[in-house]
Amino acid sequence: MAVITISRQYASGGDEIARRVSELLGYQLFDKRQIARVAREVGLSEQEIIDYSEDQFKVRGFFDRLLGRSQPAVQTRVWKESAKGERVAEETQLSEETALTLVQQAVLKAYEMGNFIIVGRGGQVILKDKPGVLHVRIESPLEYRIQFLKEQIRQARQEYLADLRLRREAQDIILERDAASAEYIRRFYHVEWDSPYLYHVIFNTARLTIEQTARFIARLAAEIDELKTPEGAQVASA
Repeated sequence: MAVITISRQYASGGDEIARRVSELLGYQLFDKRQIARVAREVGLSEQEIIDYSEDQFKVRGFFDRLLGRSQPAVQTRVWKESAKGERVAEETQLSEETALTLVQQAVLKAYEMGNFIIVGRGGQVILKDKPGVLHVRIESPLEYRIQFLKEQIRQARQEYLADLRLRREAQDIILERDAASAEYIRRFYHVEWDSPYLYHVIFNTARLTIEQTARFIARLAAEIDELKTPEGAQVASA
């Protein structure tokens, strides 16, 4: 009953690799359904699903960082009992801390169930001391990722864009998303997102295809019981 966490630079192919690994191993991809399950347990509406992850996190401005402000993360609906004993919905704003706790609880639930692939969401830190977890990092050079994202944008829009304009847009998106992911992990978990010591293995998708990387990960997961625990652990690279 293994679990795989995947941390990835934006446009490095990490999401595509996760999907392919799930196909190879028959594992579930961790998604909003797991978070919704935990939300229901604490009284949140089933219709209001909270997924406070790197993908939703925004880089804070200078004064927010300076003053240590904690902004509301999401507006959601909470079910409460009225004076007449009826269930009524009440709109409320959840703080970053509350939304983050829901995600953490959902990640731990997925670990208990096993056979999950958790992409992002701080899984490499939340489960860092848990046995039976393979922590993977996906990276590639910036130029490779710009080309990768340019093609995705072209296909999604089905329109011609000048190459220079498209390149600038792709680069801005990548730098913004990487900065948000790094700040999310640093702010909430006090570690560096790209630290090699968080991972068992780091893959460079400029050197390996998505299919090759996925098959490497699948083979490693099959041997996960043999991986050393954090005490005296060894970090592999590929």
